[in-house]
Parts: sequence; C-alpha cells; structure tokens
Amino acid sequence: MTLATPYPTQLDFRGSRQIARWRPLVQWLLAIPQLLIANALSMLRGVLTLIALFTVLFTRRIPRPLFDAIAMTFRYEWRATSYALFLRKEYPPFDFQPTADDDGADPHTLVTFTYPGQMSRWQPLVKWLLAVPHYFVLLTLAIAAIAVVIVGFFAVLITGEYPQGLRDFLVGVYRYNLRVQAYVGLLTDQYPPFTLHAG
Repeated sequence: MTLATPYPTQLDFRGSRQIARWRPLVQWLLAIPQLLIANALSMLRGVLTLIALFTVLFTRRIPRPLFDAIAMTFRYEWRATSYALFLRKEYPPFDFQPTADDDGADPHTLVTFTYPGQMSRWQPLVKWLLAVPHYFVLLTLAIAAIAVVIVGFFAVLITGEYPQGLRDFLVGVYRYNLRVQAYVGLLTDQYPPFTLHAG
C-alpha cells in the first residue's frame, strides 16, 4: 500500500543483507556509544518539543532551526538503532547536522522531514489523545518486533544474511513509530497512516 500523498516524515533503509555471522554477538556492544548519544539526544528532543509546543500555541509555527534540530535527533536515533539491531554492518557516523532533509552522511539510511510552515494552534493540546489508537498498534508491533529480532539473530548466526522479510518488517515498524512520534511531537499536523510501508 502506498500513500496518495507522501507522508511528511519519510524513512528508508538501504543496507546490505549480508552480515558477518559473529556480528550479532558483539554488535550491540559496539553500538553502546551511539545508543548513549541517541539517548541524550532523545532527552534533548523532549526539551525542544516542549519549546515547540509554546511556539506553535502562540505563533502557529515551529521555528525552522528548532524543527531541524528535532529532526536530527530522530535521524541519529534511527542510525544507531539500525546498527544495534545488526540490520547493517557499517558503523553509523557521529553526525549532528541539524537539518530536516537527510544530509547524506550515512548512505544506508534516509530520514527526511517536510517542514510544515503554519500549523494548527489547537492540535498540540490533543494530538496525544488522537494518537491513542496508534499506541495500541505500536504495542502489538513492538511485541512482534522483539520476536523478529530474535529470529533474525539466529538467521544471521546460521546463514550470515538477514532475511529480507524480517528486515523489511523491522524497518516498517520503526517507520510507523517515527511517523507517530513526528505527529505527537509537533513536526506535522497530518495524521499518521496505519501502514508500515513507505510513501
């Protein structure tokens, strides 16, 4: 299923499915510095989103530098997560360019955000409530994703290759989660679709 109009938040993944068999055993350990930074950026994102809440309430806009900085935190988080889950073998860059468009520093991932311009003044107060159906879907997807990661772990250990369907599912779950976070986090007023697919 593709969307008639592309959603303002896009995520794509282009990594090779060939992964050295030993990587699932240690790659999570190699990812720790990246995950610590991603966690710190997530806390920063919380502060920036709070500031964005007030700017949207009073001006109906989120300042572009603020929008770009929040987008950067999501992009960094996806690069670190995709590595920690051994979806890729290439170590992600320590890249902190605040930009809504993907800066191309990591050729294996693509995360872009479309700047919304003027936004609804009232939606920031209720978006968290409107997103409740998505939270239930995400909970179910998270449980399924844990099972898929375990199966992927053994598949890579045995074959040295991440099964395409499993990897596509994990990328889709993260894409879905990112769209919901972008909506609730005031990066778009467009309600997220109930789909894992790009578009």
